[in-house]
Amino acid sequence: MGGHASITSLVIVILTAFFIPIILSKLRIKFLPVVVAEIIAGIIIGKSGFDIVHAGTWLDILSVLGFIFLMFLSGLEIDFSVFAPSSEKNKLPNGKREPNRLKISTIIFALIFIVSFGLSLIFVWTGFTDDAFFMTLIISTISLGVVVPTLKEEELSRTGIGQIILLIAVIADLVTMILLAVFVSLQSGNSAQMWLLLILFGAGIILYFVGKYMRHHTFLETLSKGTVQIDTRAVFTLIIVLVGVSESVGAENILGAFLAGVLVSLLSPNQHMVHKLDSFGYGFLIPIFFVMVGVDLDLISILKDPKALILIPLLLIGLLISKFIPILVLRKWYDWKTVLASGFLLTSTLSLVIAAAKIGERIKVIDTRTSSALILTAVISCIITPVFFKKLLPRKNNETPKEVIAIIGANQFTLPVTKELDSSRYEKKIYHTKQVEKDPKQLETFDIIELDNYSIETLKECGVFESEILVVATGEDGVNEAIAQEARDHGIRRVITRIEDSVKREELSNKNIEVYSAFFSSQVLLKMMIENPSVASFLSRNDNSLYDIPVKNMDYHKTALRNFPHFGDAIIVRIFRGKDSIVPHGDTEILFGDKLIVTGSRDHIKQLKRVLR
Repeated sequence: MGGHASITSLVIVILTAFFIPIILSKLRIKFLPVVVAEIIAGIIIGKSGFDIVHAGTWLDILSVLGFIFLMFLSGLEIDFSVFAPSSEKNKLPNGKREPNRLKISTIIFALIFIVSFGLSLIFVWTGFTDDAFFMTLIISTISLGVVVPTLKEEELSRTGIGQIILLIAVIADLVTMILLAVFVSLQSGNSAQMWLLLILFGAGIILYFVGKYMRHHTFLETLSKGTVQIDTRAVFTLIIVLVGVSESVGAENILGAFLAGVLVSLLSPNQHMVHKLDSFGYGFLIPIFFVMVGVDLDLISILKDPKALILIPLLLIGLLISKFIPILVLRKWYDWKTVLASGFLLTSTLSLVIAAAKIGERIKVIDTRTSSALILTAVISCIITPVFFKKLLPRKNNETPKEVIAIIGANQFTLPVTKELDSSRYEKKIYHTKQVEKDPKQLETFDIIELDNYSIETLKECGVFESEILVVATGEDGVNEAIAQEARDHGIRRVITRIEDSVKREELSNKNIEVYSAFFSSQVLLKMMIENPSVASFLSRNDNSLYDIPVKNMDYHKTALRNFPHFGDAIIVRIFRGKDSIVPHGDTEILFGDKLIVTGSRDHIKQLKRVLR
């Protein structure tokens, strides 16, 4: 009978997990995260509600596996490429330079931890807890599982403020998880046990290098298909091994699972692999865990205990204070609404609070009622904070800002090109000296700005050196060279100039000035038409142009071309990485900051540009 009851409870939990997203979709409840809805559903069917689900062997095992896999995916969500310093020195809409993202994120988290410790001392002083360090971990943690999807939904994950919020959450996730493991080791009363954690991290380092070595073997790619699926087997082997090592050294199993996720993230799995793991975790095991969290939540005991009941609003206030005071550092660069919205999103916490509450209850640091109060507070924070974030966040134009391109010299080469340039991408300004015999129609059609001369002073007065791209195309090499060098000294991002002298072309190229020659280009094209007529015909057709697309979307960092999504007839023909020119093949990995030379129809090229930016 016990086994039959256990199976019945499992069926109820599975059905609940299945119908929750359907109900949320039908009722159009977008503000509520699915995992929070699963906890609420668990409360309804559990001991605080109808009490129709009871823990048993099946549910206990699957719930623990769901918890382990949740911690694994939490580690996998950490994108370590965000720790790389940004090469872009972007200007904010208010004219200020963006802060160093890693530096400011580290400072803010350090302040969060300090403020959290101060608040924890207040909780100890008022008698709500006996351990200030444990409460510090509870207050300072941030939920990556809420932050990441919210940023993606609002299309902020690649913006400056989005990256700062993400970095703070990543640092919080790493630090609090490691400190939680250290705390448990210290609470065990055996100081030597803490040093055994080094065995776990040592095993992780060894497995990382083994994985890094093995992933380059081509035979593994063959084994990753069909019924073998060696890559999936390797991931689950890694999880179980590190969980086993973690248990053996006296640490929590979730630390081993989290470390496994971190290692897989460091090994840069392809997007298809990550999708498979997400599908398995969030499609089966993790919903069981969250529903069971709700089932085990004892709301009746909380309602009967005034102390636990008071703890919930006080802890929620503590979570808000711990994030709002440190986030004020960003006020130097961002407006009040953006700063306050960021503070609300960083207040969301879930997975690690649940983990800490369960561990704290097991090692007798807190009682069952306090554990339930902590979990309930985490659920409430995940419901309200994303809503306030979306309400407060200033709505901005999502269109890519146009690049200002200044062209000096209106002639038979530059004027037709200005008509061909994408108006949605470039704001074009054409400068030319005043002519005695001028064509009024030409001035009106091409919107030419007339200058008295091409002197540096005149160009400065007209704001030519404030552009992002400068093309110098007068008929005199000396004038072009002088203006190009002045533009480079002014820090213009790209300077393109016409130089017919081959010696000067080489000199300017060494100074990071892009040069071209009308005479030399004509020679090259004529030679190509004679020797390779098909290639010349291809390049001269407007619908088969080559496009330069920078990779600015971190989601595709270290993605092999064979796993890169297809966009119609868009074909990557070359990859430029710094000064290196790479011929692409299936195993070539795209890196953040690469420049892709692509050909194809304009519609498909536009799709590719939107994805990579």
